[in-house]
Amino acid sequence: MIARRDVRVAFVTSLATVCLSAFIQAGPPIMQSAVFLWATIPVKETKVGAVRQFFQAPTATLDELECHVTTLNPGESPHAPHKHADEELIIVKEGTVESLVNGERKRVGPGSVIFQASNQMHAIRNVGVTQATYHVIKWNSPGMLKNKAKE
Repeated sequence: MIARRDVRVAFVTSLATVCLSAFIQAGPPIMQSAVFLWATIPVKETKVGAVRQFFQAPTATLDELECHVTTLNPGESPHAPHKHADEELIIVKEGTVESLVNGERKRVGPGSVIFQASNQMHAIRNVGVTQATYHVIKWNSPGMLKNKAKE
């Protein structure tokens, strides 16, 4: 015969499991409409310049939306040519950069927009004599982060 104590233990365990499961599946909160002021975003110095991380969070339609701003010193590159599943837009704010796109290197300046498609080799380098600053907007469509975790 099942004792009352066993029923209570089973009930509490089940409730705890459901609550924990809901908490784990909830993940980070969905980003809401917001304003991000340039002057309030902390600047992190790097060996090649600096970076400002504006946000990196899920939205109502994306697993993750990220925006950061990179400043490169003359002649510098943030990393070697690489590729990744997420797509990104780069908007040049100031300076002159060279972008690797579709196997070609292209020089672009302020106001230029670079689109990096999924899983295509790309790179960027400051080819000017002053600092170059650009905005990076990256996104992960639904299911992409789960696929990355499996890799």
